[in-house]
Amino acid sequence: MGLLNQDVLYAWSVPFFTLIIAVEIYLSYKNKAKNYTFKDTTTNAYFAVLNISLDFLMKAFSFFVMGLCFKFRLITWENQIIYWLLAFIGQDFLYYIHHYVDHHSRFFWAVHVTHHNSGYYNITTGFRSPVLQPLFRYMFFLPLAFAGIEPLHIMFAYAANQIYGTLCHTNFIKSNLGLWGFFFVTPSHHRVHHASNTKYLDKNMGMLLIIWDRIFGTFQAELDENEYEEIRYGLTSDVEDKGPINIIFHEWKEIFKDFFKRKKQLPLSIRLKYVFMPPGWSHDGSTKTSKELQQDL
Repeated sequence: MGLLNQDVLYAWSVPFFTLIIAVEIYLSYKNKAKNYTFKDTTTNAYFAVLNISLDFLMKAFSFFVMGLCFKFRLITWENQIIYWLLAFIGQDFLYYIHHYVDHHSRFFWAVHVTHHNSGYYNITTGFRSPVLQPLFRYMFFLPLAFAGIEPLHIMFAYAANQIYGTLCHTNFIKSNLGLWGFFFVTPSHHRVHHASNTKYLDKNMGMLLIIWDRIFGTFQAELDENEYEEIRYGLTSDVEDKGPINIIFHEWKEIFKDFFKRKKQLPLSIRLKYVFMPPGWSHDGSTKTSKELQQDL
């Protein structure tokens, strides 16, 4: 049972990802695709190190909370096949909810935005982690603990799903992979998710399974450039200061400005909406949410 541990899984994945990234860098250089820059790749590594460090510091507390919920579980599973199916599928569904909230509440978007603020898209982009997410990520997975899944196995399923999702951060697999792509996330699906084109905003939230997006109306297929337009990666407005501090906290700074520096007559209820409503929301229409921008297409 010791092998069913997220740390073991991550450790085993290191040489695999080292090889995959080296191959992708070579293909990028050979095809003159310009998918990598040194500065962007080192920023991805910087985010990953900070995220892993915070995750390590939060591990005891997060496992304590999940363990407390598991202690009061509603079900004890005897069938191991059903148990592990629930662990992986349930975790992926809860991650979809987590990811949806990240994109539809500015408070959570301010954390998640670090995963999207690169103008490049490659395997290392998958390591461009939301640095502060370990502070609260486990809270979204508590229903699985109540459903009888051990905390260690919840995070093992999370790690496995994340490893799969990281592999979808590539431009070198163009196909939607046929029937596989109907049920599972593919690089094509996830390219859409990272695009800043209006039609693609806040689409394809799944990490392992794309069926959640198909069910809940957040699915968008990648369109041929002749049908729509070339994908643009990154944010709708680029971050000018890409220093090591601002690149993490830039959206928090904007929230601070909107909360405290808007017109003095704005009531507290409106100011709070600048914190918790979807990114782009404004009381006067001066900025628009992704849904409003898509309605204007």
